[in-house]
Amino acid sequence: MVLRLPAALAAASLAAALALTAPSMTAGPRGVSGAAPALPRPVALVPGAPAAAALAPHAPPIAAVATPAAVAGASPRVTEIRIDKSEHTLDLVADGTIVRSYRVALGPGGAGPKLYEGDRRTPVGTYRVAGRIKGLFHQFLVVSYPNEEDRRRFAELRRRGEVPPGRGVGHGIGIHGVGDAQHAGVHKDTDWTLGCIALDDDEIDEVARRTPDGAKIVITD
Repeated sequence: MVLRLPAALAAASLAAALALTAPSMTAGPRGVSGAAPALPRPVALVPGAPAAAALAPHAPPIAAVATPAAVAGASPRVTEIRIDKSEHTLDLVADGTIVRSYRVALGPGGAGPKLYEGDRRTPVGTYRVAGRIKGLFHQFLVVSYPNEEDRRRFAELRRRGEVPPGRGVGHGIGIHGVGDAQHAGVHKDTDWTLGCIALDDDEIDEVARRTPDGAKIVITD
């Protein structure tokens, strides 16, 4: 079964909530037409605090002082997220070791870096987790696109007249869920996002729980 999510709804969903993190967004929540309901503010992490503490009360509290030796079976803290576009995989990495892997859906724009707004490409480059928005596609980890390299590339393309009129460099890229349990798994049968990386809802919950703001994100072809 191939799930084809309407691009208009995906676009509408993305920008209303991401107005919290970017100055100009155009979206509303997926599956709802008309005015978008208010969305919760992104959770801000306290420097030095465990990442999972930011998700309370949805996750159990973590002791103020905890080490792997003190917490039997504790999941290692994720230091990097690696996304391989050609393989459609997302790996969680803790201190250089892959500790969890997932299959993902991407944007249908194909290989290569994101060039400009609306090309539906998932970016290629090194970024950071820049925040999180609960309730947008279930849960949304903001990717710090565009980086300086992306901005330089866009400026050169625009200088050469290779950017469509009215297009900017783009914004609002994230790692997110689907927001609908019945689409778990099947949404990955096709690339449907506007350039984001999509997981099942339970998977984005795990990724968000284990990954702190500021963690590195490396996206490759």
